[in-house]
Amino acid sequence: MVGVLVAAGLLSSRPTASSEVREAPPFTLPTSDGSEVSLADYRGEPVVLYFNEGAGCDSCLQQMAEIEEDADFAEAGITVLPIVMNTADQINADRERLGVESPFLLDDGTVSEAYGTLGTGMHEGLPGHGFVLVDAEGQQVWQGDYPSMWLAPDDLLTEVRRHL
Repeated sequence: MVGVLVAAGLLSSRPTASSEVREAPPFTLPTSDGSEVSLADYRGEPVVLYFNEGAGCDSCLQQMAEIEEDADFAEAGITVLPIVMNTADQINADRERLGVESPFLLDDGTVSEAYGTLGTGMHEGLPGHGFVLVDAEGQQVWQGDYPSMWLAPDDLLTEVRRHL
């Protein structure tokens, strides 16, 4: 019985990916620093949407901190936008504690649902730990979900480059 449970756990924590191309659902969201961001703001350049569980998930915020520290993203012209279903106060407390500089986009669940990220992690009503690549023309060209709660930034950049 224990072996079956371990095997099920390992299978459910395996990453999944899709290269199905579709028009990326448009959105405008408030951010944790009080501004607003629209997907349309990034038309003409690729952008990675990083859907994550947010406040209370140190792994999620450490993921963003590691991406921020990797100069290869900026050199490649790749912007990563973290998206959470938290209030600004909730996510900012963790951002400050863990040294994450990027403001987080604050979703009420609508955008996470439109991108199919709800329930892909440990919590049914929250986005999991996944990435969506939107190319310069506004097409969603790749989506990867990582239930293990981590993807090394260099592996993320490799996936992004492979799909552009």
